[in-house]
Amino acid sequence: MRRLFRKPTPPPKGPRETATKDAAVKDATVLIVDDSPTETRIFTNTLLKAGYQVETATNGEEAVTTAQRILPDLILMDVIMPVLNGYQATRLLRKDPKTANIPIIMVTTKDMQTDRTWGLRQGATDYLVKPVDRQLLIERIRAVLDDGNNA
Repeated sequence: MRRLFRKPTPPPKGPRETATKDAAVKDATVLIVDDSPTETRIFTNTLLKAGYQVETATNGEEAVTTAQRILPDLILMDVIMPVLNGYQATRLLRKDPKTANIPIIMVTTKDMQTDRTWGLRQGATDYLVKPVDRQLLIERIRAVLDDGNNA
């Protein structure tokens, strides 16, 4: 089941440079891929409060089709999911020219170094272990999006 969440964008307050950066953040769409309704709700609320637009998918297969359709600015990908796991979905997204350059941050309970290495080898841009500190999550998302805008 896919849901779209959008937060109204208030007019920017402050210097023009900050307004431009804030506008870029508010225009960014993040696809959250997680089979846990609780985790999805936590990530959605965190990202909406930070000004992002959010779409969701509940498994890897749905993530691939949704990403191909909406071309999000970034994907938060769980690993342990039904149908296609996060590693498989990441590989498929990297092989598709339409989605190959979308940054993917894996957010998972798998916290062994081998899991992290495997995730990055599949094409993940970054790897975070649950439970994720909300501020750290926002910082990592901003860093990845800023890198993409500066490339």
